[in-house]
Amino acid sequence: MRRGARPWSRTKRSRCMVTISADIIRTIRDPEKPSTLEELEVVTESCVEVHEIGEDEYLVIIRFTPTVPHCSLATLIGLCLRIKLQRCLPFKHKLEIYISEGAHSTEEDINKQINDKERVAAAMENPNLREIVEQCVTEPD
Repeated sequence: MRRGARPWSRTKRSRCMVTISADIIRTIRDPEKPSTLEELEVVTESCVEVHEIGEDEYLVIIRFTPTVPHCSLATLIGLCLRIKLQRCLPFKHKLEIYISEGAHSTEEDINKQINDKERVAAAMENPNLREIVEQCVTEPD
């Protein structure tokens, strides 16, 4: 750090991490529609929270809103969010992904699934599911 410079405040660092996280998820494509999750307002920058939990370690919380309360692809969308963030976040992090409260008829069950490391790993071992996730998270050319 240069002489006389003040270190970034926690708030400024957290805001920067929110922007980085939101930029990563904004381009994820919807599994059914030719739109991104951001275009469908499933994710926005305001759905991202970042909290410093240690020295250079952050808790990233995403709360997404499926387009309809009975969306059959909500678990898949959560899986896409998790995979893309795990691959792309450039800082040490813990990740929690939730459906926005009251936004889905089975939100509790889906929240458990997308935050369970063993279930996520098992899902990604399924070649058909893995191919769909890859199509959704791959950046457009």
